[in-house]
Amino acid sequence: MKVKRKSWTQFIPRPLDEVWAFFSRPENLNAITPPDMSFEILSDIQKVEMYQGMIIQYKISPFLGIKMDWVTEITHIVDGRYFIDEQRFGPYALWHHQHHFEAVDGGVQMEDILHYKVPYGPIGTAADIIFVGQKIDAIFQYRRTAIDQRFTLETAVL
Repeated sequence: MKVKRKSWTQFIPRPLDEVWAFFSRPENLNAITPPDMSFEILSDIQKVEMYQGMIIQYKISPFLGIKMDWVTEITHIVDGRYFIDEQRFGPYALWHHQHHFEAVDGGVQMEDILHYKVPYGPIGTAADIIFVGQKIDAIFQYRRTAIDQRFTLETAVL
């Protein structure tokens, strides 16, 4: 199977420093991950801003409730502009996720760019066509909704 590329953009009606403060804290991943993923951060990262070289260990259930270990590394970071996480161990043959942030009129334009590859050759290719690609899209759709709700509610409260 070849490497797949997916991307998503989202406008967030909040200042860049506030948006960056949220996304640069790995413990906030729980707030934007679907409950059916049974996402659990194992690393002691509470109240720690991410940094280049940071390793984060998780337990996830991406498929059929099966628990899996997942380890990612923050490989690149430019404060307030972007960061990249890459899988070091987990369900994918490749996982390279770029998170970009740009201050625009009225808020922040955020873009996620994901390159991924499912392992196991033809079986992985079939799995990607049947459900992996759709599951990834569903995760990012959930994330979009959770981010909209979080930042819209904060805007309404102000």
